Amino acid sequence: MAKVSATDLGSEPIGKLLVKQAIPASVGILVMSLNVLIDSIFVGKWVGSIAIAAINVVLPVSFFIAALGMAIGIGGSSIISRALGAENPEKALTTFGNQITLTILITVGMVIPGLIFVDDIIPSFGGKGAIFDPAKIYYTVVLYGVPFLALCMMGNNVIRAEGKPRYSMIAMIIPTIGNLFLDYLLIHVFDMGMNGAAWATTLSYLMCFAYILWFFLSRNSELKINITHLIPKREIVSEIGSLGFVTLARQAVVSIIYLIMNNILFNLGGEALVSVYAIVGRMLMFVLFPVLGITQGFLPIAGFNYGAKKYARVRESINKSIITACFVGLLVFLIIFFIPDAFTKLFLKSNGTLSPEELKTNATILAKAPDALRMVFAATPIIAIQLIGAAYFQAIGKAIPALLLTLSRQGFFFIPLILILPEIYGETGVWISFPIADFLATIVTAYFLNREIRRTTKLENAV
Repeated sequence: MAKVSATDLGSEPIGKLLVKQAIPASVGILVMSLNVLIDSIFVGKWVGSIAIAAINVVLPVSFFIAALGMAIGIGGSSIISRALGAENPEKALTTFGNQITLTILITVGMVIPGLIFVDDIIPSFGGKGAIFDPAKIYYTVVLYGVPFLALCMMGNNVIRAEGKPRYSMIAMIIPTIGNLFLDYLLIHVFDMGMNGAAWATTLSYLMCFAYILWFFLSRNSELKINITHLIPKREIVSEIGSLGFVTLARQAVVSIIYLIMNNILFNLGGEALVSVYAIVGRMLMFVLFPVLGITQGFLPIAGFNYGAKKYARVRESINKSIITACFVGLLVFLIIFFIPDAFTKLFLKSNGTLSPEELKTNATILAKAPDALRMVFAATPIIAIQLIGAAYFQAIGKAIPALLLTLSRQGFFFIPLILILPEIYGETGVWISFPIADFLATIVTAYFLNREIRRTTKLENAV
C-alpha cells in the first residue's frame, strides 16, 4: 500500500487529491453502511420485521454515545489538519492525546447511566408494544461495545487528518466483514436471535478498535504520542469541544428526530410504520455513501490548505467537491425513484415462513415504503451543497457557523416540519418533511458559503 504524506494535501492537484481522499472514504462509508443495511436484512429475514423496528429504536441511543467519539475525532482532526499545514507537529500530537483521554472518559460516563435507565430509555424512543423486548436485548449488549466504537470513530478521523485515507477505509471494512460473518454464525447457525445480532455488532466494534490501535502503534502513523500528550490542556480541549460540538449537536438532533419519528409513526400506524422508517433510515445511510465520502474526503484537503493559507486551492476544493457530489446525488435519486420496491423487499421474510400477523405487517410495509423512499430522497441532487458547505466551516475552525448550518436542516427546519405537517397530511406529511427541509437548508448554506468564499478571495489578494 503506497504511503501518503500529510504534506501532499498542500501540493498535489485538487482533483487528484479529492479522488485519493474521497474514494477510500466512500468505500469505507459504503462498507459501514452495508454493515447496517445487511445487518437489518439478516435480522428481518431470520428474526422478523419487528426486530428491524427494535434495532431502529436502539440506534439513536447507541449512536449518540458513539457520536461523542466522532465529535471529538472531527473536532480534533480539524485542529490536526491545520496544525500539520502550519508545520506545528507538537500541537497535532497534543490534540491527538487529548482526544483519546476525552473519548474514554466521556463515553464510559455515558454508558453507565444508559444501562441503569434502560427500561425508561427504550419506550421513550418508540420501543413500545411488541418492539420493547427485542429492543432491550439488543440495546443492553450493544451498549457494552459503544466506547470501543467511539474510539474507532475518533481514531478514524485522525487517520484521515494524517492523509492516510486507505487505512481509514480498511478500519471501516474490518467491522463490517466481521459483523456480517458473525451475524450469519450467531443468528442463522446458532439461532441466537436478537442476542446473536447484538453480540455480532459488539464484537465487530472490538475488531475495528484492534486495527486502529495497531495503526497508531505502527510506523504507518506520523502521530507518536507520549504520556504527557494525554494530559488535557484547556485551550486544546476547548477548541476540540467547540468544533466537535457541531458533530455532537447534529447527532443529538438525529436522536431527537428518531424519538419524535418513532412515536409519531407508531401512533399513525403501529409497528409497521416504525419498520418503514427503519428501512428508509437504512437506505439513507446506504445509498448516500458516495456523497458522504466526498464530504469526508474534502475535509482534510480544505483544512490543510486553509492552515497553509493556500486559499485558491481551498476554493477549488469546494467547487470540485460540490459539482461531483451533486452529480452523484442525482444518480442516487434516479435509482431510488425507479426501483424502491426492490429495496423494500430486501428487508422482509418470504411469505412461506410468516405467521398471519407477520403477513399483515409485511403487506403494510410493502404498500407504504416505496412511496416513502421516493419522497424522502426527492432533494438528494442538491444536498451536497448543504453537507459540504457546513463541513467547510468545520474544516477551517469556524465552529459557530458550522454549528448553525449543520443544525439548519434537521433542527431549524425538519423538526418543526414533522411536528406540523403530519397533523395536516398524515403519513405523507412525515415523508415530505425530508425534501422540504433539505431544500430550505441548502438555500441558507449556499448563501453563507458564497459569502465566506468572497472573504477568502480578499485574504488571498492581501497576501
